[in-house]
Amino acid sequence: MRIQLVEASSGKSVDALIVRCSSSNLPLKKDGWQFTWKRLGKTEGAEFCKIVRVSEPGEIEGVLMLTLLNGEMLYMNNIEVAPHNFGEHGRYDRVAGCLIAFACYKSFEEGTGHYIGYLTFDSRTKLIDLYQNKYGATHAMGQQMFINPDAGRKLMDTYLN
Repeated sequence: MRIQLVEASSGKSVDALIVRCSSSNLPLKKDGWQFTWKRLGKTEGAEFCKIVRVSEPGEIEGVLMLTLLNGEMLYMNNIEVAPHNFGEHGRYDRVAGCLIAFACYKSFEEGTGHYIGYLTFDSRTKLIDLYQNKYGATHAMGQQMFINPDAGRKLMDTYLN
């Protein structure tokens, strides 16, 4: 899927793609990534997607891990922006938003019954407010959160179109 990132230093739009990622192409913790993606890549039934720039398809900008719970509800297991995109000095903006919006898109494809369009996930406590305020997520309880179909459509309109 073609998307647009924004170069933080110039504000210019940059063409990028969200593509499936095999376990052999996942980033390494030794390269500054927070999650041990290679280990996560062994999770049965998990789907991995990455963002790459069209001009530099070998450099990963962000990674997403999804699983289908009980064959009916899409769960966002992990999401991470590349170390060079993290924080206020990151190279590209919109990476996390594009990955979350893509997960919402997949929730309409893979969710069934009452769960069509719902994306569930667990958040780190310090990120709950961010997910609520920036991405329209609902805090269920504890660290559990979800994005309902209406909020998901808004994210898809903002980040995928």
